[in-house]
Amino acid sequence: MPSMQLGGPDQISTDGSGRQLVSGELPDLLEFYRSVNASTSADGVLDALQRAAATLCAPLGVLAAVRLPIQSNDWNAIQLGTSVFLHPNVPDGWWSEYTALAPTRFAPALHLARSSLVSYTWTESMRLLEPIGIDRWSVELAYKYGMRDGFICPVGGRWMIAYWSKRDICTLLTPTARILLQTTSCLAAQRLEQLTAPDVGRIGTRSRLTAREVAVLRLVSNGQQASEIAGSLGIGEETVRSHLKKAQTKLGARNRAQAACEALRQNLIP
Repeated sequence: MPSMQLGGPDQISTDGSGRQLVSGELPDLLEFYRSVNASTSADGVLDALQRAAATLCAPLGVLAAVRLPIQSNDWNAIQLGTSVFLHPNVPDGWWSEYTALAPTRFAPALHLARSSLVSYTWTESMRLLEPIGIDRWSVELAYKYGMRDGFICPVGGRWMIAYWSKRDICTLLTPTARILLQTTSCLAAQRLEQLTAPDVGRIGTRSRLTAREVAVLRLVSNGQQASEIAGSLGIGEETVRSHLKKAQTKLGARNRAQAACEALRQNLIP
């Protein structure tokens, strides 16, 4: 089988605006696949990714591979060495500070990675979400550690491969480079899935919602009051309130609105 090698000897040139044009030798995908499959540790997989990233976009480095928890923002299921694997070039201190702040704050990278079908830069995600105030915490923290921009490759809503750079990379990444980074990230995530033990903690420890609790939350998300829900489902109002209370407890919510929002985030209700 011929290797999927593209381009010639010159790796990268730039146009008048400074945009990198990948016109030379791109990563040999077959060789990358062999290298990743031969890796016997997460570190080996990330090192292979680092070599590919350096070829595609010189300022880009591997940040981490993350196996996403099933439950939104469930930081008990995100553990270093089990579901998170950092590359050695990550700035010292960033991860410990990130994990200290993230459980109580909005984490845009994880939010988008769970639902996105395409890769994106950190700068692009900030333009999309337009965070203000406390919601900018992850950006400010990245700046503190010299990380100006990054690139996120979601893989099937289960894994996220993250890269970082000391420069804004929006103008540096060509469409070809983006496609190949996504491809190599998918291959890396597949190998990491094989190398890592089944992550029981990924499922979480909360009790599952019953069919009635899901039905009640779905109607709450539609704006119905308890009396309307009771009429729609043919049950009493007290039964509705009981279902809501139990659902709130299971979802760790403080009120019915938060419970409905959390159920939506976890794709428990349409």
